[in-house]
Amino acid sequence: MDGVTRDSFFNGRLRLKQPRHGYRYSIDAVILASAVHPKPGETVVDLGTGCGVIPLILAFRRPGVHIWGVELQAALAAVAEENVLENDMASRVTIMCADMRDIRPERVGGPADRVVSNPPYRRGRSGRVNPDRQRALARHEIAVHLPEVVRAARTLLKTGGRFTMIYAAGRIAELLSHMRAERIEPKRLRSIHSSEEQDARLVLVEGIRDGRPGTVVSPPLIVYDGGGRYTEEIQAMFCV
Repeated sequence: MDGVTRDSFFNGRLRLKQPRHGYRYSIDAVILASAVHPKPGETVVDLGTGCGVIPLILAFRRPGVHIWGVELQAALAAVAEENVLENDMASRVTIMCADMRDIRPERVGGPADRVVSNPPYRRGRSGRVNPDRQRALARHEIAVHLPEVVRAARTLLKTGGRFTMIYAAGRIAELLSHMRAERIEPKRLRSIHSSEEQDARLVLVEGIRDGRPGTVVSPPLIVYDGGGRYTEEIQAMFCV
C-alpha cells in the first residue's frame, strides 16, 4: 500500500504500519511505553494514540492488561485499528476515535488504573507549523492544550491511579503546575538527553491522582552513545 510504511518490533513479532507522509511515531513513544509497567488486570488509557504504537507495545509485553487508545484524527484511528487487528490484539486493545476532552470513565470500563500520553509539545503559534495537518495536530497545541490533556487524565483516573507522560523539558514547570492543579501529584521525574553532552530535550513524569507529596528524580536517560548509535538502554526497548 503506497500510503503507509511497515515497521516491526520484537524480532518481527509485532507489526506496525503508519502513514508514509502524515504523522509518524518517534522514539518518544517507545520510551514512554517502556516506562509504564501495568499489572495484570489493570486498564490503561493512551490519550492521543496515533497509529496505536503505545497500546500495541504494552499489550505485547503485558498480555493481562487491557489498553484503550484514544485518537481524535479519524485517519490515524483507522490505521491504529488496522494495526490492532493485524496483530490479533482486538481482545486486549480498543481504539476509540474521540476527543479526549469528552471521554468519561464509563466509556473505558470505569476509572482507569493508568493513563499515558505523548501529546503535542509545541505551543500552537510557536515556530513553524507543519503544512501537513496530521503532523501539525500531533506536534502543536492546535486541537488540544497541555492543561486539557492533564485534566482528561485526571477525569479518567481512579484515586491512586498513575499518569505517565513524556513532554518537552523546557515546559516542565508548566506540566508540574497543571498536574498539581488537577490533584495529580508528581512522584517520579526523569530527564531525557540526546547525548551525555546535551541538555535534556524531554522529560518523563509520572504522577498519582490524590497522591502524597514527594518526588523521586531518576538518573537521566541518554538516547545516543558517542558513536551516534542508540545506547544499550534504548536498544533494550526494542527487545522482548
